[in-house]
Parts: sequence; C-alpha cells; structure tokens
Amino acid sequence: MKCWPPTNLRILCRSALAFLALTSTPIRAENVAVTFDDLPTSGTRGDIADAQSITTRLLAGLKRHHIKAIGFVNEIQLVGNDREQRIGLLAQWLDAGMELGNHSYSHLSLSRTPVDAYIADVSHGEEVTRPLMAGRGKQERWYRHPYLETGTTVEARRQFETWLANHGYRVAPVTMENSDWQFAYQYDKALADNDQRRAAEIRKEYLDFSTLAIAWYRAAGLQLLGRRPAFVLLLHASRLNAASIDDLADIIQAQGLHPVPLERAV
Repeated sequence: MKCWPPTNLRILCRSALAFLALTSTPIRAENVAVTFDDLPTSGTRGDIADAQSITTRLLAGLKRHHIKAIGFVNEIQLVGNDREQRIGLLAQWLDAGMELGNHSYSHLSLSRTPVDAYIADVSHGEEVTRPLMAGRGKQERWYRHPYLETGTTVEARRQFETWLANHGYRVAPVTMENSDWQFAYQYDKALADNDQRRAAEIRKEYLDFSTLAIAWYRAAGLQLLGRRPAFVLLLHASRLNAASIDDLADIIQAQGLHPVPLERAV
C-alpha cells in the first residue's frame, strides 16, 4: 500500500496496519451516519455546471446505495450571479431525501472569533437553508462547527451552545474521518492541470487510505469503549468524493458499517 505524502497520513497507515493485526474480533455491523461539509460544493470553486455535476453525482451515488446523508451548508457560497442556481443545488439535496444543516455562513472558527460575532455569522447562515427546509415540512436542526473548533474557553462554548439550543439546534459530532480534504485539494489541482493520470493515482491512494482509516476507527472504538459504537463519518462535497462515492459506499459496506440518518447514530 502506497500512502499519500503527508506525515500524519503515513503514520495513521502504519498504525492502522499494526492495530488491525492485533485485532481479531469478528466483524459485526455498526451504524454510521454519512455527513458532508461545505455545501453546496467543497474545494476550488468552479462554474455552476461544475457544481451541478458534483451535486448530481454525489446524490445519485447516495441514492444508489440507500444512504440518507446530511449536508452542512456555508451560505456564503450562494453569493454571486448564479445565486438562484446554487440555491437550487441545496434544493436537490432535499428533493433526494437528504437533510441539510448549518455550518455557519462563512466558515468561521469559534476559536478565533468573538462569540457574539460568531453567533451573528451562524444566524446569517440559516437565512436560505431554514426556509428552504420549512417549505418541505422539515426543520433545520443540526449544527457543525467549522474546523470542529468549539472555542478556547468553557464560557465561550457554553454561550454558543446555549444559543444553539434556544434556536433548535443540536451539535453534529464527528467520530470518524479520512482526511478527504487533503486528497481533494491535490485531486482538484491535478484536474486543473489536466493531469488525468495523476488524478487517478490520487483517487486510488485516497480510497486505499479510507479503507485503512475506517478500519482503524472501528478497532479503536472497540478498544476504547469495550463495545462497537455507532459512528459519524465526516466527508466533504468535493469533486473527489463525487467521483468516488460508489467506491466509498462499497468500503463502508465491506467494513461492516450500516448507514443510518444522523439522528439515529447520535
């Protein structure tokens, strides 16, 4: 197995192989919620046709594999002359039976932003998504912190989480990830350079790494808790995942995971 260059990924590859070699517990299906950050699309912003392709391929793959996912929205991405078309991409998620959540308006870090300013940004980030969901009889009820940063003090965290609770939100945790954004950046670059061979290599390395990462989290969960917990998998709405969604679904199934809605996993 050839692991992708960053040191932390190489270390995880080696750790996963060593850990799995010591783990002989029979596979039993655990629940996993599949979640996507940075909607409508993640990565280098392309034109609306590119965004439409990413959305259509992701949703088609999720539907093929009967995965009810949730996508977390940054409404700053809706700014521009194609605003209505990009709002239409969010509508596609809902029409496909998926759920949407709030990921703040402009992807701010709570660790680097005063709480009042952060709350204002999160509130701004529900102005399109919340009515869009209400029009379909749904309620926006999940929030995910950008960068998974929940503040540098207990006071800041409590102040924001009180605001969330008062506005009907629950925090969407992450308990499994595959560093997809690191691979996606290089994948986007290869596509921009029209280097299809390199793009294919990156995609293969990404899928190989995802197999190891998911197995590592399953083994670590069992070792830590003495039982097999449900997981919440973090992905991004990227070109790489659009091209890989069928393979990712196969990996999830092969690893003994059963996709469920976020509420059930939590």
